[in-house]
Amino acid sequence: MPRLSRNHIAIGPSILSADFCRLGEQVAAVETAGADFIHVDVMDGVFVPNISVGFPIVEAVRAATELPIDIHLMIVEPARWIERFAAAGADTITVHVEAHPNLYRTLRSIDEAGATPSVTLNPGTPVVMLEPVLPIVRQVLIMSVNPGFGGQTFIPASLGRIRHVRELLDATNPTCRLEVDGGIKVGNAGKVVAAGADTLVAGSAIYAPDVDIAAAMRALRAEVTSEQAISRER
Repeated sequence: MPRLSRNHIAIGPSILSADFCRLGEQVAAVETAGADFIHVDVMDGVFVPNISVGFPIVEAVRAATELPIDIHLMIVEPARWIERFAAAGADTITVHVEAHPNLYRTLRSIDEAGATPSVTLNPGTPVVMLEPVLPIVRQVLIMSVNPGFGGQTFIPASLGRIRHVRELLDATNPTCRLEVDGGIKVGNAGKVVAAGADTLVAGSAIYAPDVDIAAAMRALRAEVTSEQAISRER
């Protein structure tokens, strides 16, 4: 993902909640509505209890938009597939600390493949597991639901984890983006930004069947912009 100012809150729709029969149209709709990136969840049915998409969908999204593509690998042995996902069009690739023991090497391989290295962990995994690699990543993703399915409810305790990681990043890697994914919607997006996040992933809040995509994007943008204004006045 391109380097963005911490003053800009990036919002990226997750296509996990999109209508795949109209995927190109729905990607174009969020781009027109002001999305900063497209988030793609890759699940293998082993690391998480669901199967989602692979290289063909990433390639299709790449052909449909010039926006950065943010890939979240919820798979076993992610290191095997880094080059393939980068070649398919990934701009950022996120891997889990729980997925394998050679995390440092895998993050380096993402960078060598020409993508932005990003790391994440499940809600039940202690934040301390991130600390050894924080100096070398350019994005940290905090999962605010247990990964595997879209449409889940935000876990309130995630706000404390966001604050904790923001403090760690400010001390060790202040230009690193802090992304949050899971249950993000109008009503909690501002709180997530107030806790220290600068990058938000939203799925069903944007792509639910009865949701107006443009209106949903405007509402999210308005809430985070309002929170930024309040924070500057504190």
